Amino acid sequence: METASPATGLSEVLARRQLTTDAARPEAVERRHAAGRRTARENVHDLVDAGSFVEYGRFATAAQERGRELADLVLQTPADGLIGGTATIDGRSCAVLSYDYMVMAGTQGMRGHHKSDRLIEVAQRMSLPAVFFTEGGGGRPNDTDYPVVSALDVGSFALWGALDTPRIAVVSGRCFAGNAVLAGCADLRIATPDANLGMAGPAMISGGGLGDYAPEEIGPVSDQFANGVLDIVVADEAEAVEMVRRLLSYLEKPGPAGQSAQDPLLLREALPEHDRTAFDVCPLVESLADADSVTWLRAGWAGELVTALARIDGIPVGVIANQSVTHAGALTADASVKAADFLELCERWRLPVVSLVDTPGFMVGPDAERTGLVRHASRLVTAGARLTVPLVGVVLRRGYGLGAQAMLGGSTHRPLLTVAWPTAHLAPMGIEGAVRLALAKQLAQLPEADREPVVAQATAAYRDNVKALNAARVFEIDDVIDPAETRQVIAATLRAAASGY
Repeated sequence: METASPATGLSEVLARRQLTTDAARPEAVERRHAAGRRTARENVHDLVDAGSFVEYGRFATAAQERGRELADLVLQTPADGLIGGTATIDGRSCAVLSYDYMVMAGTQGMRGHHKSDRLIEVAQRMSLPAVFFTEGGGGRPNDTDYPVVSALDVGSFALWGALDTPRIAVVSGRCFAGNAVLAGCADLRIATPDANLGMAGPAMISGGGLGDYAPEEIGPVSDQFANGVLDIVVADEAEAVEMVRRLLSYLEKPGPAGQSAQDPLLLREALPEHDRTAFDVCPLVESLADADSVTWLRAGWAGELVTALARIDGIPVGVIANQSVTHAGALTADASVKAADFLELCERWRLPVVSLVDTPGFMVGPDAERTGLVRHASRLVTAGARLTVPLVGVVLRRGYGLGAQAMLGGSTHRPLLTVAWPTAHLAPMGIEGAVRLALAKQLAQLPEADREPVVAQATAAYRDNVKALNAARVFEIDDVIDPAETRQVIAATLRAAASGY
């Protein structure tokens, strides 16, 4: 009996391998480029270190052999539309997956699901961060080789949701249904301006009797950035790849001390003269962090609170700060969700947290309560209390009420260190409001013309009582510091804690 020679077998493998490359599909690649897009393989190869990609399942084809010729499937459905494997990215081992929109619009085939299941399990077993390019149209209904009724036993979503290593999704083009769920389950989502992200595409919406919509009308970036679904919006896929690298860099161990930063003396001038004057906290964060190390997250949503990844003297950190230019920095329901999500991200990624406090407290009133404030505010308190990574709190100006406590993990003694700047005040509620509440009966008995002078005098006395130095005197906080010392104090505390997280 004749057998194929080793050389013949290798030739077949190499020929089939070539058919899985972009070079075998020049027309599809040309259409992709004409639309201003890169191919899935171009994105993967741009992301990973040269020569490091170990691909899984490159020879898989769509499970449609009952209805199509095998040769056609080999040519038209390479890798079953899902490219994936392990690689290094700037020297860090990672898992990388990408749906291939040139294969059946990036839909999720049954063999593709088996492949993603396999790779997610490998990522879990090897403790690898995972990057997923999720463009695609959702489930594929015509994989006839698999006898299914509902396909609800597919494991990819549960496996991806349970993966406890860092997960980053890149969303570009159309990303609907199952592809969108994979993006949504990631820790961070990067999108390009042309992205559409939705729990269903046009066909499913129309089939459900909910109207006819163009893909571009469903979950555009303008909506999904404003509602907090998207963390970062970049110019194009090339910039998305660079952003993935940047985000993964925060997983690195702390670098040496002495990193470049702005003159710390600038922090002495960071606050406005009057403590009720709103100011943009973002330049203050930039001044505190190492040069060019700040990456803002969810900047389009809940602007009363800012969240960012950064480095402080070489130490990767998460930074959370109240933003007084929106709602005076009060914690709304959305801000509470944004903060809780961010603290949970830092816990998953093992990043210490720096909290910059300048808040009058939680937003209150009937309108605020209609947003579910109690539930969301309490979730923020819980997320902070459950942190096991180091937390350092800095009260910049106003540390009032339960909102300030929530920013500090539930208590001024919950962080490893809680300090305040010299002009800060800490109080159980807003100063003037507390005075008016305490003097309500007395004020009611005074002529109207005499009330405001009494309030002003009592407010000045109470303001002096709740200044940071008095809070430190009774040891409610650990120290009052020169703003210029803030960066050094944070870094020294986190380096001291480095062995504990």
